[in-house]
Amino acid sequence: MNKERVKGALDEATGAAKREAGEWAGDGTLQLEGMVQQVKGKLENAWGKAEDVVHEANEEAEIQHEPRIEVEMECAAIEDHHGEHK
Repeated sequence: MNKERVKGALDEATGAAKREAGEWAGDGTLQLEGMVQQVKGKLENAWGKAEDVVHEANEEAEIQHEPRIEVEMECAAIEDHHGEHK
């Protein structure tokens, strides 16, 4: 979990609390502020999730790429070895 997701979770929770407080107090401005903060939190959380997905995909690509390089190097070494015996 990255910092965007943490910020998003905090903004969602704070926004929900403000919205509820505004409802109880009959304060439409506080309700609106809470809703806006909740939406902001949802967007931050979504952005953080997207960053996590990209990071994980990059890590997976690096992991999958290394064995392919090793195999190519081993094949080249075998070809060179066979070429020397001809």
